[in-house]
Amino acid sequence: MFDIMGMMGKMKDLQEKMKQAQDQLQHLTVTAESGGGLVRATANGQRRLLRLEIDETLLQPQDRDMLADLVVAAVNKVMEEAGDKAKEEIKNKTAGLIPNIPGLDLGGFGL
Repeated sequence: MFDIMGMMGKMKDLQEKMKQAQDQLQHLTVTAESGGGLVRATANGQRRLLRLEIDETLLQPQDRDMLADLVVAAVNKVMEEAGDKAKEEIKNKTAGLIPNIPGLDLGGFGL
């Protein structure tokens, strides 16, 4: 027989664990770079850009296009890495609460 009350309890536990894990993502940081370290971007697990560091040698008018490309590359890379790390953190925090279903996308949980 299907235990609806037990299932509702598990859903409540899952929601609570998800909220806690998502709140903690603001403290998770990831740094990525481009141009051999000339541009470094740091983001948190909530995919918020926290810091952008640009080597002063790139601050020349003739390097404007290259600088823009390096910034875009560093930010894209850090956002991807932050998303991957956040998903892994959510997975670890909710272990045993979410069934291991191949192809399960946690994107619906704000990741």
